[in-house]
Amino acid sequence: MAGDGGRRGAIRKAGSKKGPSHGTGGHGRRALEGKGPTPKAEDRPYHPAAKRKQQREAAARRRGKSGARSDARQTTGHLVKPQRAAGSEVIAGRNAVLEALAAGIPATTLYLAHGIESDDRVKQAVKLAGQARITMLETARGDLDKFTDNAVHQGLALQVPPYEYADPRDLIVSVHEADVTPLIVALDGVTDPHNLGAVLRSAGAFGVRGVVIPERRAAGVTTAAYKVSAGAAARVPVARATNLTRTLQEFRKAGYFIVGLDSGGTVGISDVELATEPLVVVIGSEGKGLSRLVREQCDLIASIPIASDTESLNAAVAGGIALYEVDRRRRAAQ
Repeated sequence: MAGDGGRRGAIRKAGSKKGPSHGTGGHGRRALEGKGPTPKAEDRPYHPAAKRKQQREAAARRRGKSGARSDARQTTGHLVKPQRAAGSEVIAGRNAVLEALAAGIPATTLYLAHGIESDDRVKQAVKLAGQARITMLETARGDLDKFTDNAVHQGLALQVPPYEYADPRDLIVSVHEADVTPLIVALDGVTDPHNLGAVLRSAGAFGVRGVVIPERRAAGVTTAAYKVSAGAAARVPVARATNLTRTLQEFRKAGYFIVGLDSGGTVGISDVELATEPLVVVIGSEGKGLSRLVREQCDLIASIPIASDTESLNAAVAGGIALYEVDRRRRAAQ
């Protein structure tokens, strides 16, 4: 055949599977064009370098909106899962955390929720935590919910180690060596931590040297007491007595007078002449008042006159009034 040059196979046999080939006519010319230089790794959407670049840019945007949160990221560098230490307490909520930090309550870790919207309270909390060299960690909001037992944490939680109670004997100062006339508060079976916190707040306001609580069947210094005390829990030492009756006896041997506060008192608290002496004011429980054994240790039982016999004052309110009256009489005697 003309044009085959005598080569075998130059013409495809009829009935073969593959038909005659055709030219592209220029349709494939675009496929031969180059696609330009290879993009940098950080510009490829699925490359790890690109994800790191996105994280850096997001952090920069957050620094522009919230200096507080950027500080937390610089401290941690990644999200962590909160771990509660044995016996520790957790303070949750922006106001509560800020008050605790401002009061100087010892804390180990400040947790910030990932994506927290910063305000003045968050910025101040981070600033105070930084000044106190408290570790700041960023965590997922869901993990923070579990860590705070689904409390309304508002993106902030503060872990506080177990409270270190003083020994009652540490509060006993010789009446001859004291710079000022010592004043101690003892709580007999007060079980509400809010009442304990309120008593601590009053104690801090009226110069109380320390508060003694029983070791059993009584409220301890928990986060609830911390919050109500408005920082006084960090300033006024709290001692735990194995036996409150014996502890009161030790105070008496050191020269203190014991004044119990009870609705059945023989004298009004404003008329207590012993107020200017070294004193232990004993406040009874919310419902039962002073126990029999504690009452027997008191040199005097005082009461707070109220307008109606059907009304009563809880331990915190009664304690605040009593401490005010003691302080007033001491000031008047100066």
